[in-house]
Amino acid sequence: MAGSTNALQKPVQLSEDLEAVIGKGPMTRAQVTSKVWEYIKGNDLQDAKDKRQINPDAKLGAVIGKDQISMFKMTAAVSKHLT
Repeated sequence: MAGSTNALQKPVQLSEDLEAVIGKGPMTRAQVTSKVWEYIKGNDLQDAKDKRQINPDAKLGAVIGKDQISMFKMTAAVSKHLT
């Protein structure tokens, strides 16, 4: 594999919707994931019965969809907002 740059460490641009949730980019995918989790925990968006489920508020819903989403599918949803 050419180059030693880890994809998680490469800065990416964020969509406006994502920036509304986690702040201005560019930032690395690792930072994006970390900040999305900070937002989820800071706004108490994990489902009380099943912590693997996220109940998005309006801001996060603009990024990952309005419905409850599993933490495993959330990363793919957030990735659509990175360039």
